[in-house]
Amino acid sequence: MIKKGLNYCLRICLILAVTFSYFVTPDIVEAATAETLGDLRREYESLLAEKNEYDSKTEEAKAEIERKKAAIAKAEEEITQAEDDYDEAELAIIESNEKIASLEEETKKVLLYMQQMQGQNAYVEYVTGASSMTELIMRVEAVNQVTGYIQTTTKNLESEIKKNEELKVELEEKKKDLANQIDSYEEAIAKQYDNIDEYSEFSLDLETQVKNAKDLYENYKKTCQSTVGSTADDVILTTCSNVPLNSGWLKPLNSGVVTSAQGYRTHPVTGQKYKFHAAIDIGGNAEGTPVYAAASGVVSGIARRTSCGGNKVYVQVTVGGVRYTTYYYHLLAINVNVGDVVTQNTVIGTVGGGRQTSSVYGGYDSCTTGAHLHFGVAEGWYSNEPPSSQVIAPPGFNNVVGYRFYSRTDYYAR
Repeated sequence: MIKKGLNYCLRICLILAVTFSYFVTPDIVEAATAETLGDLRREYESLLAEKNEYDSKTEEAKAEIERKKAAIAKAEEEITQAEDDYDEAELAIIESNEKIASLEEETKKVLLYMQQMQGQNAYVEYVTGASSMTELIMRVEAVNQVTGYIQTTTKNLESEIKKNEELKVELEEKKKDLANQIDSYEEAIAKQYDNIDEYSEFSLDLETQVKNAKDLYENYKKTCQSTVGSTADDVILTTCSNVPLNSGWLKPLNSGVVTSAQGYRTHPVTGQKYKFHAAIDIGGNAEGTPVYAAASGVVSGIARRTSCGGNKVYVQVTVGGVRYTTYYYHLLAINVNVGDVVTQNTVIGTVGGGRQTSSVYGGYDSCTTGAHLHFGVAEGWYSNEPPSSQVIAPPGFNNVVGYRFYSRTDYYAR
């Protein structure tokens, strides 16, 4: 009874574990919040090393593609030669069959002639009509040579036909083997292209991350040098920060409506179910509408014209003594740079995601179906995409589709 109960509990736990893994998207890399100048430096160096590694893998993939392309070209040449050889064998078979048919026709004529010459006596008369023994032997030999030639030639032609038929089979098998080789090479090339796409996409992202991390580190170094007179690794960032304090949050837009809430949803572009949406989408504004910083802080990251999200801005802020990173996607324009100190009145960019940026209308942003702002908040300071485990529903918003606000101070109290 106890054993049965334990099995039952084990099954329930397994079901819950599978269900949980289905709904929860794990983060591949948990980014760390920088506390000191040394943390920023190490983050920059780590990203640079990672980018160099991916660049190296990309070059390896390109080299492998060239090798496989050369192998495909060689296999295609061999297939072409095999096809030519097949055609020659087929032509030889046709010619041999025509020769056999001709010999058969000649044989029929000889037999018909012999029948017309009084049957078998014709041969006897032809042979015995010789004037001497020598001529008799020659006549017998001549008849034997004619009949032997026909028989031998026919056999040789039949043998050639058989060889060519066998050659055709071999060539067909060779063509199949070569075609299979080409298929395998093309699969290998496709895999390498997938790797290049992965590396390039990641490398471009890493390139942006490297630049953001470097710019942020350099700006903090300047600030710390001017405020505390040191750029040592152990300098704590908050001791040399000149960011205005925040007592609360403001909306990033003067008005708008939540068109997609933060949390799991069906992706509006790909149709993927239970896709985690790490922000809220705010619609109701045309492209070019000013986007403000929701809280004062330091611009920690920028990404331009990405294929998913378009132009992006990340701002590190502190509200109520807690560190957050705010991020703004699908921007039509970016008005700030990494390291800039922004206030809640700073226009960091403008609304995009519509006709000028969406790939639906020939733009570069494939992850948008219309003009809107993708606004997110995560606990902790980051210079790029925060881990989803740190993402929270933006404070001051009712995280429900259809929620409308009419001013930047329209704070929704839960």
